[in-house]
Amino acid sequence: MNSTAAVDAALTPARDTPRLGMLIRTHRLRIGLTQRELADLSTISVRAIRDLEQGKARRPRPDTVRLMADALRLGARARTALEAAAQQGRATGAGWERPPAPPTALHPMVGRDAEASLLERELASGAERLVHLVGLTGVGKTRLALSVAERLHGAGIPVLWYAFPGAAADHLGCAEGESAVLVASAAAELYAPAPAPCGDGGTSPLDGGRADSIGGGTDRSPVAGAVDPLAGGVDSLAELLGDQTALLVLDGAPTGPLRFDRLTGLLRACPGLRLLVTSDQPWEVPGERIFLLAPLEVPADGSVDPAAPAVRVFLDHVRRVRPEFAPTAADAERATWVCRRLDGHPGALAAAASWLVVCDLTALCRGLDEDPVALLDHLGGRAGTAGFRGALGHRLDRLSPGARGLLEALCEGAGDEFDLAGITALADAAGRPGTGLAEAGRMLRELLISGVVRAAHEGGSSRFRVLGLVRAACRAPRAAAATAA
Repeated sequence: MNSTAAVDAALTPARDTPRLGMLIRTHRLRIGLTQRELADLSTISVRAIRDLEQGKARRPRPDTVRLMADALRLGARARTALEAAAQQGRATGAGWERPPAPPTALHPMVGRDAEASLLERELASGAERLVHLVGLTGVGKTRLALSVAERLHGAGIPVLWYAFPGAAADHLGCAEGESAVLVASAAAELYAPAPAPCGDGGTSPLDGGRADSIGGGTDRSPVAGAVDPLAGGVDSLAELLGDQTALLVLDGAPTGPLRFDRLTGLLRACPGLRLLVTSDQPWEVPGERIFLLAPLEVPADGSVDPAAPAVRVFLDHVRRVRPEFAPTAADAERATWVCRRLDGHPGALAAAASWLVVCDLTALCRGLDEDPVALLDHLGGRAGTAGFRGALGHRLDRLSPGARGLLEALCEGAGDEFDLAGITALADAAGRPGTGLAEAGRMLRELLISGVVRAAHEGGSSRFRVLGLVRAACRAPRAAAATAA
């Protein structure tokens, strides 16, 4: 083959090479640059250029396209063609024949239609892009997230679901395949430590000064110029999604430090992406919509309503352990009392119902009246409910000293309800004299977000109440100490 033919062959791309890769390769060879030389000129990594030319990456970010066009010294028309090819790839996203679906719930959702409808509207419209469901362990965050994901998937939106280790598993398994691997890798990288400075190689556009296959040359890393070999999953997920609308659910997110730079990089790279996160406490990052999930509503004192959400959930759990159970009017009254005693908390109701294998409803009420904390663990140790008492204690232990002191003062005080103005006196009793409304408000917010306090906003006023379960848990150590003494 003569030299002219060799050049022609080099300039002729493979037939299955996407238009974007073909354009980059053609312009690079026409001005006589190697991939390494183009990488040095553009500050884009060699791997990114190789992936783009070979079609492994088809949806680069606008910053990557701009850097590439500048390095290739493209004129206006050639630059416009390159940008159009990149935009076409980003707009198509992954091109799934069938949008990925969320896991399948094992049981129907009860009493959360209003919350599900609100979250569906916010996420579908893009009014909120980062929604964080928080609440006490077992309150139903995963089940609500499943319902919202099911609704959005029914509207044609792809749903990618990742459950962190230890998350509730009251559903049929998550999807498998390449997308599931990418989601798992990206989820892990959101909590990976920041890279140490290093002098060679390129970095992820989500973390450092160089851009990779999904673009971006802005330095958003905690350490400028640091090499981050762990960011491939986040970048690959962004490459998979492109500009298309999609929902990513992170269920049971851990409480460790979040890589905010990677989170914002992912949201910036994927303008159609929405995140729905469930955990015991929020990330407290800009743009985060914190959604506090309270226990289910219970009938008012003196009333009996078998159709109330909490009562329905409890009776459903009773029927699972006692299939022959046919509630009488007296049983409905006892079930309502159980729901009030356990604050309508779904996890606590499921645990209490499990004890009906070895006792009747009357004995269960007697046991809960004496010590509800003792019956908070599922009798059979069923996944998702076993260890609720330990989880509650662990959540209380994570409170700040000020919030924990205020909570103990609230549990010791007379009366079930209180308002913000009344907290200052209780803060004095907790060993924080002179606490103003601002500091009291911050401590109250911490208690609300932790799920140990419930709010009621009616008639233009706000009242708050410590959950009965939490009162019992706070009093248990003091009662044990008094008995031992």
